[in-house]
Amino acid sequence: MYALVDCNNFYCSCERLFAPKLENHPVVVLSNNDGCAIARSEEAKALGIQMGTPEYMIRDTLQAHNVKVFSSNYTLYGDISDRVMRTLETFVSKMELYSIDEAFLDMNEMIYQDLLQLGIDIRRTIKKNIGIPVTVGIANTKTLSKMANRYAKKIHKDVGVYWAANKDLTDRMLEFTEVADIWGIGAQYAKLLTNNGFKTAKDFVQASDDWVRQHMSVVGLRLLHELRGQPSIEWEYEAPPKKNICTSRSFGTLITDKKTLEQAVANYTASCALKLRNQKSCTREIQVFLKTNQFRVQDKQYSAGRTVKLPVATNSTPELIKYALKGLNLIYRPGYNYQKCGVIVMDIIPQEQIQYSLFDNEDRKKQKTVSKTLDKINIAFGKDLVRYAKQGYEKRYKLRAEYLSKRYTTNIDELPLIKI
Repeated sequence: MYALVDCNNFYCSCERLFAPKLENHPVVVLSNNDGCAIARSEEAKALGIQMGTPEYMIRDTLQAHNVKVFSSNYTLYGDISDRVMRTLETFVSKMELYSIDEAFLDMNEMIYQDLLQLGIDIRRTIKKNIGIPVTVGIANTKTLSKMANRYAKKIHKDVGVYWAANKDLTDRMLEFTEVADIWGIGAQYAKLLTNNGFKTAKDFVQASDDWVRQHMSVVGLRLLHELRGQPSIEWEYEAPPKKNICTSRSFGTLITDKKTLEQAVANYTASCALKLRNQKSCTREIQVFLKTNQFRVQDKQYSAGRTVKLPVATNSTPELIKYALKGLNLIYRPGYNYQKCGVIVMDIIPQEQIQYSLFDNEDRKKQKTVSKTLDKINIAFGKDLVRYAKQGYEKRYKLRAEYLSKRYTTNIDELPLIKI
């Protein structure tokens, strides 16, 4: 048996955690630059606010119903997520992190436990110790546990747990779930299945293996087996190293001067370099790109990118910044209002597989020592406290975040105050 534990409306729940008066009040969290609604409380959903709707299109609704709006506070959300995941680890021996607010639990060793009660205990413990509401779905496979989680939210909201313990309970869930709502079924496959008479997940499990393999490839066949209760999706108890790493942002205001773009590129490159070091990898290629806002018809439009091959694979921040700025110099054009830039590191290899060059004149031992020391200082005293001069400290390009809450759990200057 496997379980899928999902935090309910996670970003909104994190904001409510430090503002209890918002309980039962509509809450919306916006994306970067306060662009679109990316999280909605149940009360906000009831007002008809759709996921991904631009803020300016729902502004009247937000004001008319006094909806509390927040900018994305990823520092807070990441810390709360870490607390939830560490709590989940105490219940099982094996766990797979699926996203910031979801995790799969391997319960195959718990054959003598009441799994329904275990799910209830998980839910109560996380609510009591952390304050975040969660839903638990338990079934024979990852796909079915994902479906059980959704079924619990729709049908057993008060309990918040659903255990598909036998065929009858599993069939109820399959019959309730339309093919478009099956985890792993995209819009095209949903259309294909519907056009061929498959309306629900229960209909789909009756499909022949040959038909599914022919029309949906081995991926669809693997999904079919999962729905039949045969585990077919491999577990990732440790996240595999990323093959590409991208850091990019839309600017809070339009940028024209090159110096500010250089600072942004340097900071994005530093972020990529840190991620490489964390997964013990190095990159052999770095790409920089720039673009204007295509929706501003009054502006001249420009978009460009350049990939720079490195002589030796590296994860050194100053070395990567040097090559990233070379790429920026090649694509920058004055006279444009730039809305976004980004950095992508590609052709990533494990750091122990570096092929050095005969003509390499970098002091790589020194680079490694400096990077290790810098990372330790920043972990101990705060992110980006120590940085390279090219990164600067005054981020004129920073995201627009007019409704940002405090970093209650990670910044001592922003601890919540209690009035007695």
